[in-house]
Amino acid sequence: MNVYERLGLKPIVNASGKMTALGASAVQPAVAQAMADAAMDYVEISELMKLAGRRIAEATGAEDGCPTSGAAAGIAISVAAAIAGCDLRVIEQLPAAVGRKRKIVLQKGQSVHFGASIRQMIALGGGEAEEVGHANYVEEAHLREAIGEDTAALLFVKSHHAVQKGMQPLETLIRLGRERGVPVIVDAAAEEDLRRYVAAGADLVIYSGGKAIGGPTSGFIAGRGPLVAACRAQYKGIGRAMKVGKEAVVGLLTALERYDQNTADAGEQRSRMEWLANELGKLPGLNASVVQDEAGRQIFRAQVQVDEQKAGFSAADLARLLEQGNPAVFTRNHYASVGVLAFDPRPLHANQEKVIAARIKEIWNGRK
Repeated sequence: MNVYERLGLKPIVNASGKMTALGASAVQPAVAQAMADAAMDYVEISELMKLAGRRIAEATGAEDGCPTSGAAAGIAISVAAAIAGCDLRVIEQLPAAVGRKRKIVLQKGQSVHFGASIRQMIALGGGEAEEVGHANYVEEAHLREAIGEDTAALLFVKSHHAVQKGMQPLETLIRLGRERGVPVIVDAAAEEDLRRYVAAGADLVIYSGGKAIGGPTSGFIAGRGPLVAACRAQYKGIGRAMKVGKEAVVGLLTALERYDQNTADAGEQRSRMEWLANELGKLPGLNASVVQDEAGRQIFRAQVQVDEQKAGFSAADLARLLEQGNPAVFTRNHYASVGVLAFDPRPLHANQEKVIAARIKEIWNGRK
């Protein structure tokens, strides 16, 4: 019985992904122990933050880094840094930004909702989102013409939530940013490569600590020294409401020390998903296969297309029945409305793909 069951909650089989709604990552014992040790002692927080910045810089190839309470906080803090810099007078006025450049330009197909609106995170940092182009098509001219004297930053969102076609690549934003003297912020919350966007020339890059890295609920910003210093300065303003605790910082640093994107056994995960797809494909009304992550990451998921007429269930019905079970099985159901469910191997504990197969077979056998 785990701690949540002792509290009276149902056990969870997480096949959805490293989702905030399900607690993001289940940390490894070494990370949990480091957090416990940190919780039982004292530290000068300002010194811990500086140390963390150096460690983040080492991990990302950036000039400096800043821990945050999560990637969403990282967006608000990065925007605030671009607007206010280290000017304490302005920092203390935010999110009001009277007389400051405050337009944050982003492509319309990247103006996402990730559990909250990215526009709201921009507004919390004092910015005003300016969406350009169309939901599925943006030309360079849309971006170029949107950059004006009131533009504080360009924002690029790398996410499975975003439109994956018809958008201008990051390289376009970086080139335009350099031409016009405007910083480029990258929201790379769930990305696995911690060096790619800094190396590409982004000024600030935001990551989640609890997603690919496998740390606790946390995040960090990496980038150019002066802008990262401005990010830290926001903890005297709007960042105070988003402060990150000592336990989370130490857990994040421990996860970073242990993180190597190349060590994840993608082959073993894919084999488990191939087994699951094979089992589910035997059931009437399910067409199962293994598919790669829509954002291009090296993640391979089992995916089922539900034929409602043959199955007797819609994909949404199946997702609901799985969530109502004990244990509750959570699927990746972004496309349930078009009959598709997927199962992510990364958060699964050993042999939980067999639990999923058994639960779905139980549902099928109980059909009238």
